[in-house]
Amino acid sequence: MSPKRNIYLKMKSLEEARQILFDRFSNKKICDTEMLPVPDAVGRILSEPVSAKISSPHFHAAAMDGIAVNAAQTFGAGENRPKDLLIGKDAFYVNTGHMIPENCNAVIMIEHIQVISGDTIRIEAPAFPWQHIRKMGEDIVATELLFPSNHKITSYCLGALLSGGIFAVPVYKKPRVLVIPTGSELVDGFLDLHPDKHLLDLKPGKVIESNSYVLGGLIRSAGGEYERIKIVGDDLDTIKKSVDGFTKKDVDMILIIGGSSAGSEDFASHVIGELGEILVHGVTIMPGKPVILGDINHIPVIGIPGYPVSAIISFEQFAEPLLLNMTGQPEQERPEIDVTPTRKIPSKLGVEEFLRIKIGHVGDKTVCTPLPRGAGFITSITQADGIIRIPNHVEGLTAETPVRATLLKTASSIRKTLVVAGSHDNTLDILSDQLGRDAGISLSSSHVGSMGGLIALKKGVCHLAGSHLLDADDGSYNVTYIKKYLKDVHVNVVHLVMRDQGLIIPKHNPKQIKGIEDLSRGDIRFMNRQAGSGTRILLDFKLSQLGIDPETIIGYADEEYTHMSVAVSVLSGRVDVGLGIYAAAKALNLDFIPVVTEQYDLVIPGEFFNSPNMQKLIETINTKRFKARVNALGGYHTHMTGNIIL
Repeated sequence: MSPKRNIYLKMKSLEEARQILFDRFSNKKICDTEMLPVPDAVGRILSEPVSAKISSPHFHAAAMDGIAVNAAQTFGAGENRPKDLLIGKDAFYVNTGHMIPENCNAVIMIEHIQVISGDTIRIEAPAFPWQHIRKMGEDIVATELLFPSNHKITSYCLGALLSGGIFAVPVYKKPRVLVIPTGSELVDGFLDLHPDKHLLDLKPGKVIESNSYVLGGLIRSAGGEYERIKIVGDDLDTIKKSVDGFTKKDVDMILIIGGSSAGSEDFASHVIGELGEILVHGVTIMPGKPVILGDINHIPVIGIPGYPVSAIISFEQFAEPLLLNMTGQPEQERPEIDVTPTRKIPSKLGVEEFLRIKIGHVGDKTVCTPLPRGAGFITSITQADGIIRIPNHVEGLTAETPVRATLLKTASSIRKTLVVAGSHDNTLDILSDQLGRDAGISLSSSHVGSMGGLIALKKGVCHLAGSHLLDADDGSYNVTYIKKYLKDVHVNVVHLVMRDQGLIIPKHNPKQIKGIEDLSRGDIRFMNRQAGSGTRILLDFKLSQLGIDPETIIGYADEEYTHMSVAVSVLSGRVDVGLGIYAAAKALNLDFIPVVTEQYDLVIPGEFFNSPNMQKLIETINTKRFKARVNALGGYHTHMTGNIIL
């Protein structure tokens, strides 16, 4: 059965949608209670206040090793008038934690006594009452409140509970969430694919289902537990039966993943509408616009969009706060900082955008660079240092104007981040991995082309730039451009690699391409790199040498920003050929026609060159291990790697 195409109801703002959801399910605040042994209660939320049953300590205890005495018997003692005390009568040996003997109220440290004979000791200073004694109830007094309701139990709390004589605590039961992944295109990587040949078994048009596992982890982080059912295909009746069956069971929330948009096979709204009530369909946020909020049998049912980032944003804005509310927890607040965009960032009016960004401290600035904005880019969340929420009444962000960002990573990790802009190269991934493993330093890369990297250096928004700009007049790399565009900036240039650049073509070269001269053939479609990239400059130089008009090349205006993206375009059949590095072709098992071996360098401003983070980077690229890993990629030459050439 296939319903008509959905038409969004009037979309709500994020604030309106949240208010509607919470107003409807305000009665879902309190979950049932269960008793748990204290050691098993870490991370759980107290449903009732907990008070101590005994004091801690529940006797007067020695705080030092020494002798217990009645302080009054020591008064008058001094260097010139020492006092002798009889062990067992006037003084008693005690160790730290031992109970203080009856009629004693002070402890003299063992270092401050002299042993005169087997049972006689001498002191040269008086003790004062309760000196070096932990008094009964000093830490905890019986009946005092240890923790209030809605307190989250931590590992630290265990000591207080057990010391206060509490061995079991009442906690809220975990909210139970049913997760239903839907979509006929989905496959389960654990059930549907051969364990040793996942990629070989994945047919074109099929997608590995991951959202349910991501949301399951988020549910657990919010204090809930989840049950994931098997993938349900795009069939209204099947999805409806799955949802209807579980609304009659003991669940606190249902998430239907996929099918929330306006397509003809997007069934979530029909299921929720037929079994219950749609409260909201469509929220003015991006990603996450198609989210559905509904009520079936007094159970909140949320239609989660199928794109990964949309799914995460929708969960965090609606499902997570509702789950926290069910156990009396406040919404989790992440730290915020001011960041400065490195360039103008446009945004749509009428939609609140959750922009994922990379962040780095460059000089006296905290700069940010946007990551890919599509809802399908899961790496835009995994690589993000923070999120900027662009309000729905703002058309975008201007460069050099600070804005507020919510941190996804710690401030300390951002301080250990090197921001690199410029040309893409696969060796940067190896450098990033080795820096992170050996020194805890992150490498934040922005692929804006070699010229873009030099401009970023000039603006002071990155620590270093990767460049391979060819001077066609003398065959040198980078120095001519540095002197022209960075004449007022003192920089050092460190050689990273020599690399083979050429034509990336399908296996077995079905179009029989021989070189650059074939790009103008009418049966060849080409994938280019962006203007300003070193690869684009190389191509234009070669075309000029051959007298080829770029307008005769089909696809010359089509651009990608990395060598791997060019290689993927060839692998997918989108194009017949692209210009890129050998390592990208090798990585995807494509063929390669060499064109030139070029020089790829790191351009580093003098003000950052001697910083600890940069020196660690330079140390890393000089290691045998780094060079060996680079050479294993193929198409690289490391005989000059690490040399300072300017």
